Formats: sequence, structure tokens, C-alpha cells
Amino acid sequence: MSERMQLQPLASRYPAVTKQIMDDRLRRWPVLIYCRGGLGNYGGVNTAWLEQFVQKGYIVFAPSYRGNEGGEGRDEYGGRDREDVHAAYRLVQGWPFADSKRVSLMGFSRGAINAVHTATTYNTGPDQVHKLVLWSGVTDVERTYQERTDLRRTLKRVLGGSPRAAPEAYLARSPLSSAHKLRCPVLIMHGTSDTQVNYSHGTRMYHWLKGRGADVTFHAYGGQDHRFQESMHKAAVDNMFDWLAAP
Repeated sequence: MSERMQLQPLASRYPAVTKQIMDDRLRRWPVLIYCRGGLGNYGGVNTAWLEQFVQKGYIVFAPSYRGNEGGEGRDEYGGRDREDVHAAYRLVQGWPFADSKRVSLMGFSRGAINAVHTATTYNTGPDQVHKLVLWSGVTDVERTYQERTDLRRTLKRVLGGSPRAAPEAYLARSPLSSAHKLRCPVLIMHGTSDTQVNYSHGTRMYHWLKGRGADVTFHAYGGQDHRFQESMHKAAVDNMFDWLAAP
């Protein structure tokens, strides 16, 4: 059941674009829904990334999860805030200037949780997600708890305890637990020296999907941390959009 939740839009520092007419018909643009990483005030929508992404000829929509940027509610690290991405997906599907058959999702870091859940929810019929990108993405929340000792107190507060005390909460948020429901092509991008989301999150998801015959591609970025160095980041963005545009 959908909820009524007041979310706060982010003010854009970029000028508004105008509608472009081609052959007297409104062009339909591919869409990328960008799911931010972090939790609460840690992390956030990277507006510099949005500017890079729209230069590739895409409509880019970046939901700011509930409880953030002045919006109502509470960020639950992939709990009920998943509906905020579902709502964004339903919204762009109805835009007359959006190509409803080419609406893709990108989940960065924790955003992989929300992106995968949306891709597994809209996985059949005309509303099916086109493609899914997991960039430095969390795939196992219990493993995150074990690896990130600095996040344990926060995860226990948000999820209701440790993995031993609240196993269902960790399992429900872990993309690996619902990966069997993915039907769209998947691109996994991960730095081999990631200190925030271990490289093994990406490799485990890749091998799990590959072993079950899924359409999955893996891009490993040697020596890169959670956020890539500038030149490597640009190359990664180019690679991602080449993959998105491929048949």
C-alpha cells in the first residue's frame, strides 16, 4: 500500500532546460533513476554526478529518501524508504517525454539496496525496469555490519539490533537475498580497493547471478576506492552509459 509522504525537492543550481522538438514530435528520452548512497546526512545526492549524467542525453531523476533534505519520515536504510524509489519509478513511467521502455536504475553504495528492490518489484510486463547498475554497491547488509565496525551502532539503531537480534531486517535489505527475482540486465562496477563497501560485495553478486544464467556484466576498477579518482570516474561514467545504450 502506498503512503502519503511530503518530500523536499532539492534546489537545482543548473538552468532549466527547454523541451526539444524533433520532426514536430516531442522526443522521448531514456531515463536513469539514480539512488544515492549513505544514510541520513551522511552521503547524499551528488549534484555534480547529475550534471555529468544528463550530458549523456538522459533524463536523470535522483530521489532524496524520506527523512532527508527536509522531507518527512525516517530513512530506514532500505526499509520503507524503498517506496520513495518505487514512487519515482512510477512517476517517470507516466511522463510523456520519457521513454517508458528505457527507464534504468543506478544504485551507488547503499543505494544498491533501493535500486535492486525496485528492479525486483518491477520485473515483468510493460513496466519492467530496462537495466540496472550497481556502482560500489552494498549487496549483503549483514556483511556490512561485520566489516564496518564504525557503522554498527547506527545499523543497530536503524534496523532494530544486530544481525543476530534482527536477522529478518538485515536479510530483507540485502540485494543478494532478492537477486533471484532480477530479470533485467545488470552491470556491476566496483573498485578493487574499496574501503567502505568491500570489493567482495560486487564479486559475490556477479558470481551469484552468473551462476544462474543472468545477463550480468562486471567492471572491476583496479586500485580504486569507494569513489574513483577523477580520470577513472570519467571513464567509468562513459563505460556505464555505453552499456546502458547498447541493445
